[in-house]
Amino acid sequence: MKYVILIGDGMADYPIPELGEKTPLQVANKPNMDHVAEEGANGLLKTIPDGMEPGSDVANMAIMGYNPKKYYTGRGPLEAASIGIELKKDDVAFRCNLITVHDGRIIDFNANHISTKESSKLIKTLNEHFNIGKFYTGVSYRNLYIYPDREALKVKTRPPHDIIGEPIEDHLPSNGETAEKIKQIIKESHKILKDHPTNIERSKKGKRPANMIWLWGQGQKPTMKTLREKYGLKGATITGVDLIKGLGVYLGLDNVNVPGATGYLDTDYKAKGEHAIKALQDHDIIFIHVEAPDEAGHARNIKEKIKAIENIDSKILGPLLDELPSYDSFRLTLLTDHPTPIKVGTHTPDPVPYAIYGENIEKDNIRSYDEESAKRGRLGLSVAWKLLDKLTGS
Repeated sequence: MKYVILIGDGMADYPIPELGEKTPLQVANKPNMDHVAEEGANGLLKTIPDGMEPGSDVANMAIMGYNPKKYYTGRGPLEAASIGIELKKDDVAFRCNLITVHDGRIIDFNANHISTKESSKLIKTLNEHFNIGKFYTGVSYRNLYIYPDREALKVKTRPPHDIIGEPIEDHLPSNGETAEKIKQIIKESHKILKDHPTNIERSKKGKRPANMIWLWGQGQKPTMKTLREKYGLKGATITGVDLIKGLGVYLGLDNVNVPGATGYLDTDYKAKGEHAIKALQDHDIIFIHVEAPDEAGHARNIKEKIKAIENIDSKILGPLLDELPSYDSFRLTLLTDHPTPIKVGTHTPDPVPYAIYGENIEKDNIRSYDEESAKRGRLGLSVAWKLLDKLTGS
């Protein structure tokens, strides 16, 4: 049996007035997604456990078969694993966004999607200035900071994409002495970066400067069984996002390198589809993660979100549906990890539509893959971390 899990990050949405009170999934031209819904079984999946933040880290951990309430320790350590950082016993890994601030407010949580080449120069300067912990270059605006004291676990932080346009002072790290140290690092970073040559050059080109860092999503190294130990499956991930790659590291999955997979709207969808088909040959299960719909949701860009959905449909799902029948048996699951509604521009914990298609999957009467149709599916409401148990019969 071959298993394919196709995740369109942030694909689900709320009805939008500009779309006649329909969602991007309802108006997008997506014949392959609709085929999966029509020939398979549909339902809603609760990817975010009660009381947890609706992050992609929590949601994708659940989709991969692990209860976040039991295994989740934070976003930072997952991203650290993806770039080969070995965390020591007391190390706490923070996500370090390079952001744009103006008049005491965050106006861009990704500094116009600063290039990795540019961000590496800024990270180098930060390491030269601060003597507590160490900064590491990741991809684009998504970098890391390792703080060598587990007291940092007590610090309360906020994701920068949740506080766009709000006063920074209202959302700086809090809760104790260590929070004050983290707060000062964030504040001081503005003084260090605002006149950095890289930012001066960016401003000349009309780009937003990466004039401050934002530390959040901290945690320590998690302890988890591998997917092979838990399910007896050899797995792989296909993604442009460090977070998903890091999950793959802890779960013993092969992270397939896809040239052109950017974790953004300009990702190479066709290459992802081709590498997924190739990975199927020598893996039992593949997780294909596409970040683009989420980025469009954060940007509140309806057109780009619809375009991302259609690209996933035609360039990834379509070729997969052509290839899968060549195997003796398969099951494909189509889903999103959480909604990123255009209206709010950030993640919400609402259950998401999912569809399962393949061997011994009894059809229901659903004709379209979308939020409303899924409510009528025969699978009802399920918990995400039990999805693989259902798929594999574990």
